[in-house]
Amino acid sequence: MIQSMTGFGKASLQLPTKKITVEVKSLNSKGLDLNVRMPSVYREMELGLRTLISTKLERGKIDFAIYVESTAEQTSTKVNVPVVKYYIAQLKEVNPDADETELMKMAVRMPDTLKTEREEIDEDDWDQIQVIIDEALQNILNFRKDEGESLEKEFNLRIGNIRQFMNDTLALDPERVQAIKDRLQTAISELQVNVDENRFEQELIYYLEKLDITEEKVRLGNHLDYFIETLNGSEANGRKLGFITQEMGREINTMGSKSNHAQMQKLVVMMKDELEKIKEQVLNVL
Repeated sequence: MIQSMTGFGKASLQLPTKKITVEVKSLNSKGLDLNVRMPSVYREMELGLRTLISTKLERGKIDFAIYVESTAEQTSTKVNVPVVKYYIAQLKEVNPDADETELMKMAVRMPDTLKTEREEIDEDDWDQIQVIIDEALQNILNFRKDEGESLEKEFNLRIGNIRQFMNDTLALDPERVQAIKDRLQTAISELQVNVDENRFEQELIYYLEKLDITEEKVRLGNHLDYFIETLNGSEANGRKLGFITQEMGREINTMGSKSNHAQMQKLVVMMKDELEKIKEQVLNVL
């Protein structure tokens, strides 16, 4: 079953002093474009996370983020009391009569008056965070599979339409051939010249062979079958499906250039329209 590159996954965890939320979002991309955001305390784990995400999600423009919301009454950011007192003392030297409250307001706006104690990774906390990372990744994989099911239905519909239009085109072929013969016969009659019937038949056969679309029909049919076969494969196949649609487009274009028949050309345009819809959606396939 195919998977979409578009998806979203989220998971949360409540620890004693903080709430951890993991979010993963992906969009279509030619390769893997991974953006990871997390608090600096977990930055040393980034390389392993990148490896895990790239293995699980393979391809796409992926945004991965870990958010931390403090729920504790205490905070790791504290007032740097010695620095504040030092600033107040200096300000008093500048203006001995200044109000203490005003000096305090000025001092706390000075550099380095707040200090944040560096957190260290708690191994037990990280083990629990890894669980929700796996959960978020599984959620986005499930999302991708659901989107893939919708894409598969769409592809089967469009491929079926192209096959039907192709068969309708072939059904018109005898009418087209007869119209070409009649047109040539009329043109010769209008010239009012004697024509060697055998030579005329030979030239007509040569001309009709140039306009024959049997080979294109066979190749297009094979491409349609191969597309469905690839669609049902077990491996990531978005790129391969894209290559197949290019080959399908070549055969349809050739049929259009050879058709020389108004109704057949309309059917070719309808095939092209269906193929363009397939191409747009193939860009989302993993």
